[in-house]
Amino acid sequence: MALYTSLALLGLAIGAGARVGSREACASFAPRPLAHGAALTGVTHYAAQSPVNISNVYSSIDVSNLPAFCRVELVITTNATAGSTALTEVWLPDDWNGRVLTVGNGGLAGGVTVTELGHVAVPQGFAGISTNTGHDGTTDDGDWAGPHNDNAIVDWGWRALHLSVLAGKEIVERYYGTSANTSYYLGCSTGGRQGLKEVQDFPDDFDGVVVGSPANWQTHLQAWSIHMNLNTQPSTSPNFITEDMWNNVLAPEVMRQCDALDGLTDGIINDPRMCSFRPETLTCRPGQNASTCLTASQINALHRIYADYYEADQTYVFGGYYPGGETEYYKGLVGKKQFDIGKNYFGFMVLNDTDFKIHDYDAKVLAKADKINPGQANAINTNLTAFAGPSHNGKLLQYVGWADQLISPGNSIHYYETVHQFTLANTTMDIDDYYRLFLVPGMNHCHGGFAANAFGSVEQASNNNPPISFDPEHNILAAMVRWVEEGVAPDTILAANYKDNDAANGVSFTRPLCRYPSTIRYRGGDPNSADSFECA
Repeated sequence: MALYTSLALLGLAIGAGARVGSREACASFAPRPLAHGAALTGVTHYAAQSPVNISNVYSSIDVSNLPAFCRVELVITTNATAGSTALTEVWLPDDWNGRVLTVGNGGLAGGVTVTELGHVAVPQGFAGISTNTGHDGTTDDGDWAGPHNDNAIVDWGWRALHLSVLAGKEIVERYYGTSANTSYYLGCSTGGRQGLKEVQDFPDDFDGVVVGSPANWQTHLQAWSIHMNLNTQPSTSPNFITEDMWNNVLAPEVMRQCDALDGLTDGIINDPRMCSFRPETLTCRPGQNASTCLTASQINALHRIYADYYEADQTYVFGGYYPGGETEYYKGLVGKKQFDIGKNYFGFMVLNDTDFKIHDYDAKVLAKADKINPGQANAINTNLTAFAGPSHNGKLLQYVGWADQLISPGNSIHYYETVHQFTLANTTMDIDDYYRLFLVPGMNHCHGGFAANAFGSVEQASNNNPPISFDPEHNILAAMVRWVEEGVAPDTILAANYKDNDAANGVSFTRPLCRYPSTIRYRGGDPNSADSFECA
């Protein structure tokens, strides 16, 4: 029972419905029949600290430090008429905390997210659930979707995850002999979209949902990704800006203009909305080396890159980049490489045209995507009362990095504000009672960047950036558990930056992440300590 004790001390208290599994229980586990179209395909027990080496086309894990658990593999029939199926796994720790945690996916990927089942769910005592979303494929791969593979698109859009949650909960109950006390969700990017889709369409699936930089407005996100590509593409265009220029010309100038606006020159822009970056200061002078300055065409491209994207009829499409992530933006949407996800989305899901090129994109293509909404994947419903109202009392935490290179942080703000508007106009509810947004200065997409980027979400511990502690002050998942089970809502999350983004090198600095609309302010003292900052 050592894990029980350690988790309790760390702040992740054991739920009342906790049970203990074992090698014998796992070996004899053969539940039949199963509901929700599920069938058992494999059961494997892993002893504590034994090698766990599992991989698929999307996700992998190779560690020897996990507590003991039972790996249950399922195949779920998502549409019997069409013969479509999804693969699902449920990881059942021997020392179970009485809770279920479902983890999401990324991009267009098809693969059980074994990485996060092993790095987040099982080490903290959760029974973990994940699905391959109905197909096998890498993050960028879209050819599984078509042409005309509508069932696969629907599975990816929502169906595979929802059915996996239902089947996974049944597995948990059959294995431990009791149902889970509470059900949680954690995901970023596509995983964020999946979480919001569940909140909106299946509000009873989860009690608490944590989403990062959600790709929830798929039709507009993918349109924006191509729009951003076209601002600098092709690499022979006069608009094109090289990676060296992004890193060594633009990035230093952005920091020169804006780093000190928050009272501390530290390489992080705490609130880039306060930064009115003027790329004109880098205009090439007569005879200047062109690799050290900007032309008029490049300056015009930058103004479009940092601006919200509106179509000619003033339809709002998406937010833009924000100053502060220049060292990563070339690798995102404005480099030499075209963004495959956006191209594959329109080619395979919207137009069924395998020859689609980014230069074929226009407003008519966006309008068609909005009309079709492939797989009903958009998760933009602003009415969350079924999830958050008194009949369910669900909680939602969201985060996004201000230096996100793949999904504008403006998208998270836009969705939050539209939900806020609906809440005020149509209910007597207070949004702070069920939905809180945290913006992370300097963080890239889901993780990374020069930032306090370690706070317990997906893609962090698996990239050597675990939270300093599993307690609710430092771990966003534990903060959600405390909010759901004790009614204590988080105002801040204490996040860490490790030297070179590797916990093995030790902590470089800590910072509070502030609940929107407040922002972090330096109030003096040690700039490496969270105690020297406040949210205001």
